[in-house]
Amino acid sequence: MLIFLSGFFASVAHVVTGPDHMAAVTPLAIDSRKRSWQVGLAWGIGHTTGMLLLGLLFIFLKELLPVEAISKHSDKIIGVMLILVGIWAIARLYVHHSHGNIPHTHFHTRPFLYAHIHSHSHDHIPSHNHEHPPQASAGKIVLTALLIGTIHGLAGFSHLLALLPSLALPSVMDSVIYISAFAIGTILTMVVFAFMMGFVAHRTFISNREKLLKALTLTGGLAAIIIGIFWIFLP
Repeated sequence: MLIFLSGFFASVAHVVTGPDHMAAVTPLAIDSRKRSWQVGLAWGIGHTTGMLLLGLLFIFLKELLPVEAISKHSDKIIGVMLILVGIWAIARLYVHHSHGNIPHTHFHTRPFLYAHIHSHSHDHIPSHNHEHPPQASAGKIVLTALLIGTIHGLAGFSHLLALLPSLALPSVMDSVIYISAFAIGTILTMVVFAFMMGFVAHRTFISNREKLLKALTLTGGLAAIIIGIFWIFLP
């Protein structure tokens, strides 16, 4: 049990103390809202998978891998990825769309939350004046989170330091327990964080506070860009 708890809390500390982790997930979680926990789950699975693959490569191909070169450029890869995520999030704030004459569902929050289906073009009926907060399909966002998490785990060569304690354990079973606990903790921590971000975004949306929702999205996007730039120029 002690080994399991050690691996679990080590993973929580690893995720929470990494601003690049939070910055990568925040824009996706805000956009997903009610399904934000899926973003956290996908990122956590991808991140764990990437770390394990990197660990296996390091163990079996240590003599062939250019360790110093990988370590030098891994932070830059993560930085570029964060900048792209941030730009994507901010760009979506300024994307306008029209449904044409295709029937579609609208949700209204006043006088109470309800939905109705109708067909119209926003460009031709100026009297129907309401905005649709941009939201990508949940499946694409989840796949994006999985991809980002995997790249994050593979690129972050310093992540291997978090798994080093497992190599010092007396038996293979103890190492498996530690790594399993680390994986569970990583995934669970990011699920909780993504859910919290999505919950805030969802409550803001149904409360008809669109300006606040846009501010949250803008803040998340800018944070990802700033941290990405910092990671690129990290000494």
